[in-house]
Amino acid sequence: MSQKDEFHNIDNPSDGLFRELAAGVTTRIFSGEQAMLSVVTLAPHAQGTLHHHPEEQWGVLLDGSAIRVQGDEEIPVKKGDFWRTPGNVPHTMRAGPDGARVLDIFSPPRPEYKKAGSGFGTT
Repeated sequence: MSQKDEFHNIDNPSDGLFRELAAGVTTRIFSGEQAMLSVVTLAPHAQGTLHHHPEEQWGVLLDGSAIRVQGDEEIPVKKGDFWRTPGNVPHTMRAGPDGARVLDIFSPPRPEYKKAGSGFGTT
């Protein structure tokens, strides 16, 4: 494998493994050996499904605004905010009026995200 295969662009819509998570919520996935990145795009007012998984997850809001639902709390987030979600904590996002784009980082990689498809996987 060429080292060029290890370089990506966050703004290239055809880069990464595409997955539709919910209505108005899509992601492009980049998987490594010990970590996985997911660039999630949420349409205005779109919301993911409340779900959980054993992998630790970090997120950073790249664009837009959103409400991070984590555990039993709803926390407004703005561009530049980032957070950690421990394994098995229920969570989702609800985009604001301009939509949102989030970079999620998983460790270890989520097995269900290593293939194209739809849905969040574990619930």
